[in-house]
Amino acid sequence: MIMVRAKVLSFLLLLSIFLYSFLPRFCTAQGNTSTSSNTCETYGKCGPFGSCNSQVSPICTCLQGFYPTNNQEWSSGNWTSGCVRRVPLNCEANNGSSNGSGEDGFLKLQKMKISGYSARWFGPEDQCQGRCLTNCSCIAYGFDVGIGCMFWSGPLIDVQIFPGGSGSDLYIRVANSELASKKDTKKTIIIVVVVGFVVVSICAYFSWKWIAKRRGKRKTSEPEIAGTSGSVESFIQDALSQVNHEELPLFKYEILANATNRFDEANKLGKGGFGPVYKGTLPGGQEIAVKRLSRKSGQGLEEFKNEIMLIAKLQHRNLVRLLGCCIEGEEKMLLYEYMPNKSLDSYIFEKDKSSMLDWERRFNIICGIARGLLYLHQDSRFRIIHRDLKASNILLDKEMNPKISDFGMARIFGGDQTEANTKRVVGTYGYMSPEYAMDGLFSIKSDVFSFGVLVLEIVSGKKNRGFYQTNNHLNLLAYAWKLYREGRGLELMDTAAGEPYSATEVMRCIQVGLLCVQEHAEDRPNMSTVVLMLSSDFVSMPQPKHPGYCLGRRPADTDSSSSKQDESCTVNQVTVTILDGR
Repeated sequence: MIMVRAKVLSFLLLLSIFLYSFLPRFCTAQGNTSTSSNTCETYGKCGPFGSCNSQVSPICTCLQGFYPTNNQEWSSGNWTSGCVRRVPLNCEANNGSSNGSGEDGFLKLQKMKISGYSARWFGPEDQCQGRCLTNCSCIAYGFDVGIGCMFWSGPLIDVQIFPGGSGSDLYIRVANSELASKKDTKKTIIIVVVVGFVVVSICAYFSWKWIAKRRGKRKTSEPEIAGTSGSVESFIQDALSQVNHEELPLFKYEILANATNRFDEANKLGKGGFGPVYKGTLPGGQEIAVKRLSRKSGQGLEEFKNEIMLIAKLQHRNLVRLLGCCIEGEEKMLLYEYMPNKSLDSYIFEKDKSSMLDWERRFNIICGIARGLLYLHQDSRFRIIHRDLKASNILLDKEMNPKISDFGMARIFGGDQTEANTKRVVGTYGYMSPEYAMDGLFSIKSDVFSFGVLVLEIVSGKKNRGFYQTNNHLNLLAYAWKLYREGRGLELMDTAAGEPYSATEVMRCIQVGLLCVQEHAEDRPNMSTVVLMLSSDFVSMPQPKHPGYCLGRRPADTDSSSSKQDESCTVNQVTVTILDGR
């Protein structure tokens, strides 16, 4: 009990000592604050043309364009002597009798105490300055909605900056040179900022060029498709870096595996050089087609990168939509919108299904393909050459609308580029244009040729390749040309299309198809002309010239690859053996 009392007494003693030493300082500080906050209320505290601000130290400064009358007094904290003008006013210039130094102007002071004005005028605010400027005794003006224009003459004694954003604007009259110096300061700041921006931009440009050059050297030092997993990853990452993830979302492997029932064979839609394609259903119920890259497919890896860079940037009702991709470890997949009616070739070349495509649907398919191709050649963000347009690459949605797919072979043309050359010819027998098959020269007219072949196949229901087995070894193009010249073009029409059909429409399509497959690229129309010819009965169409076409030496499977060395393609009696097609 005695120990507790001793501790309490010790605590009270320490508390007394603390209060004795702290309270006087606290009270003094409070008194100083009160005094400081009221200092500027003392009339003439900063003298003539001095400005008082209790929130800064020292509290007095000269107005812009003025300097202390007595520097020694100001340095000691006695500001009552105030300030004087740096440059005298030139009132004569304002009244038309200038001495060449320019008329006076006004500097704007914000959040100032407005009081003690000499005169006022009930007029609009925009006329206050003019009235003050023409009066040589007016050295400042201000405006208040309830008072009007306020004018000051003689020295400004009680100028104060109000804290907290209150107060009004006060305009102080100064010589023209003071205004010029302010303008020069602004001009200097602007010039420095602009020059700095230009220097930074130039440095950034050359840095970018240097990085791009190094990246280009690194790419050329590696094979086009590397054999190691590390270089394959950089190959794919390079493609991903060229699209943003809003255009091409990334999906996790597990989501796609679940969507396809672990890639069950029952969900397999087909298989190409890139690998198999599976039907799947996302958790929200959306049906998709998943193209899974084969681990052993070098060509498929190139197609994968090409489709990432191209189709993700394309949006058109007649192009298949790329919904996203998946890249995890060795798994690389592309997600497309699911086309329930699969591809066009499964209808027009199949006897049991060809009757499902009447003439009206066939004509709509032809027009839809034409519009999609026009978008690629002319209306998209890039000029794109598909290079592998064929019936199996035209997918049909549930309303049988056509959508161009498979952009693995496509190429981007930049600016005014209209053609290019390649040593590696890719494509499919029966659809390649002569100049492409022979010389590796491709352009938008190469796609036009493929479109022409496709139109004649849709009209006839027959493949261009394989058709030469009958009719004296003529392929479909030669047969269509022969019937057209003899005036028997309607005989090309597929009987499975049924009736009724428009004979004029059929003949227009045949003529358009033959115009597109003409031997010389310069004779073929572009796709904008093709769309116009298909959509109007009144457009005058030229007569087609001799088509360019392939004559095979022996019958073969119509889907065989043009990369096989034991089969050659003769175009106008020129044999081509170095091909890499599908």
